[in-house]
Amino acid sequence: MNITIRKGLKSDIPQVVELVKELAAYEKAPDEVAVTIEEMELDGFGTNPIFQFFVAEVDGKTVGISLYYIKYSTWKGRCVFLEDIIVTEEYRKYGIGKKLFDEVVKVAKEMGARRMEWQVLEWNEPAIKFYKKVNSQFDSEWVNCKLSEEQIQEYFK
Repeated sequence: MNITIRKGLKSDIPQVVELVKELAAYEKAPDEVAVTIEEMELDGFGTNPIFQFFVAEVDGKTVGISLYYIKYSTWKGRCVFLEDIIVTEEYRKYGIGKKLFDEVVKVAKEMGARRMEWQVLEWNEPAIKFYKKVNSQFDSEWVNCKLSEEQIQEYFK
């Protein structure tokens, strides 16, 4: 199996959206994907790109991605947030996720990031097992919070 990891291109976005939909189905939330190809093209390749990604290919076929962005910590400074690693189901267990993870760690190291962060669902045992294997810290102190699109729209009403 010939696995190649490379920087993502605008032309990869349609396959990225398909992988995102596959991940949403795996995470039992298939109807939650709202992002469009056009939005991702603009947000990743417009005048002010807000994310970057790597693509995993097997024999020229896109089988995975790792999508990340730069965030800023008032305590630490520059940080990298790994939004998702997605490997299509048929290609899991070949080390592709690790290769994608490694590329984001390289980015964090090269830019002098003081922290790299990500989230994992508490029931996602394969991912948790992987993150333990790479000696990640699990943080039980912080609670994730969010406002939905509807809540944002209603906030000042």
